[in-house]
Amino acid sequence: MAINSALSKPLNLSPELEAVVGAGPMPRTEVVKQLWVYIKKHDLQNPQNKRNILADEKLKAIFGGKSEVTMFEMTKLVSAHLK
Repeated sequence: MAINSALSKPLNLSPELEAVVGAGPMPRTEVVKQLWVYIKKHDLQNPQNKRNILADEKLKAIFGGKSEVTMFEMTKLVSAHLK
């Protein structure tokens, strides 16, 4: 089974994203993993709907100023911070 090279390729991160997940470059898979570490550490899942992420100031910088996003939106918004 081949690993999807697009997902495992190290990408450059925006300064906003590095503030949350650490210094890049890193693969998209690792970025998502580190985002979840941050979200869980800071208890940022909506207690009524665990699929929604409640953004703190650092995440708002990544989420285009939104205070709450779905998991699917998060993935799309994070893509804009990967080069």
